[in-house]
Amino acid sequence: MTGNRVAVSRVVGVPAAVAWATLTDVRRHQRWVPLTRIEAPASLAVGDTFTGVSGPTAVGGGPGLADTMVVVRLDAPVPASGRVGAVTGVAELRKVGPVLLGTAEIRVRPLGASHCEVTWVEDVHLRGPRWRVWPVVTGAVLRVPLAVMGAVVLRRAAAEMTARP
Repeated sequence: MTGNRVAVSRVVGVPAAVAWATLTDVRRHQRWVPLTRIEAPASLAVGDTFTGVSGPTAVGGGPGLADTMVVVRLDAPVPASGRVGAVTGVAELRKVGPVLLGTAEIRVRPLGASHCEVTWVEDVHLRGPRWRVWPVVTGAVLRVPLAVMGAVVLRRAAAEMTARP
């Protein structure tokens, strides 16, 4: 969208199906994204809309920055079988405002029976004037914070997925 795409990847010691189920339950994201609550249905389908609210009082139900997203793609990963290679799972979310616009993706690539690579992708800019340069400039400003946040989220998610019961 803006050319300011940020992608953060991490290999996780769980099967791709486990990572996919965990990461596409967006209600869990509030445990990984600081100062955020997620208002979402238990199970998402293409076309569903949900909202994350971030801010100092958001977790307790207070106001914050709303990030509303629409699910535009949910293709689960498929492990390799015989001569057929593994297929990467992709969940694509379109950010529709009110402040943040763009896309977010969760990708899960099977790496055998017990590991997978998870990639968190953000291509985000701020809503604003319809100037051609606006998404590029605001996207560039958001690149570093999004990269840091993506790394934090993946670290926390991986720790949760690999924790021993």
